[in-house]
Amino acid sequence: MRGFGQLEAEIMERLWAWGRPASVREVVDDLNRTRPVAYTTVNTVADILYTKGWLRRHKEGRAWIYQPTRSREAHSADLMREALGESGDEQAALLLFVESIDDDQARVLRALLDRGRPE
Repeated sequence: MRGFGQLEAEIMERLWAWGRPASVREVVDDLNRTRPVAYTTVNTVADILYTKGWLRRHKEGRAWIYQPTRSREAHSADLMREALGESGDEQAALLLFVESIDDDQARVLRALLDRGRPE
């Protein structure tokens, strides 16, 4: 699965942060606040994200309206599972991860583990 390319990530981050469907024009206008980017470039990358299954879309007039198919949290969880699976030694990777988290994160992890999985 891997992570996104730079512009893919910027588009996804905006859509996740907004929490609503948005047009390519809205994304372009927001991106142009920090750096110049062409409408056609964003339109092409949004279409690629749609083809990859990361976005769904529908037409409103002549504009495509895009929305993520998965949440940012689901994407993060997939990345963590993928990294763990590629580690070569899952136990060692988990140990290093757990040793690196702060006390608040450890409390949250412990509470989640204590809660267990539904049967």
